[in-house]
Amino acid sequence: MWATGEAYEPYVGRWSRSVARHFVLLLDAPPGGSWRDVGCGTGAVTRAVLDLAEPETVVGIDPSPGYVRYARRNITDPRALFVLADAVNLPFADATASAAVSGLVLNFVPDAPRAAAEMARAVRPGGLVAAYVWDFEEGGMEAIRAFWEAASALDPDARDLDEAVRFPLCGREPLRELLVGAGLDDVAVEAIGVPTHFSDFDDYWQPFLGGQGPAPAYVASLPQERRTELRERLRAALPRAADGSIPLRARAWAARGTRTA
Repeated sequence: MWATGEAYEPYVGRWSRSVARHFVLLLDAPPGGSWRDVGCGTGAVTRAVLDLAEPETVVGIDPSPGYVRYARRNITDPRALFVLADAVNLPFADATASAAVSGLVLNFVPDAPRAAAEMARAVRPGGLVAAYVWDFEEGGMEAIRAFWEAASALDPDARDLDEAVRFPLCGREPLRELLVGAGLDDVAVEAIGVPTHFSDFDDYWQPFLGGQGPAPAYVASLPQERRTELRERLRAALPRAADGSIPLRARAWAARGTRTA
């Protein structure tokens, strides 16, 4: 589902970068230390850590060779290293990192509790573990919420593909429970809201043709006639500003905790 950074960036990456910066600032971590970015993708969280947290090193891991190549190509800071690895089998010794973070990933991991436990294992006692996920419910990630509402109105079977149905982890309480279950202390969850402004309808629609992610994969599965019907339903349903732009918002849930000392 997730293979190339070039397709991801216009779809979700541009908004993920904005959330990543808010996320890192929210953590208020002390400068220095060694960070782990689990499921680094195109490097949005790694870039934010480098820019805002003054780390000594950041190691990003991802199972996608395409994403690792993209991150290496676009982030050349000598403090950053990107390696191929899986979230449920992190290639790090116990208690060797000061922080382990993850952005927009844990809901896609088949065994999210194990991934959270691996992040906790990798940090030192008193170290930080934190993650954020999109809120796919009403009032959350509005661009994707609008898509599935239109798709489900035309195709009842599309409801089963909706991220709000598929990913129950993407809520305040489930995310909190995930970190508590990993043995972390002082777990807190906060909302991060960002604007997602589309210059026009094409700016909104074109990324859904990239084939990556649940919604674009659904679009790719449709015959041309049904794809056109969905596109025109969305065109009519989305809000418009006076200049023709589409003003939407996105919300993510961000959770943090500390490893038991």
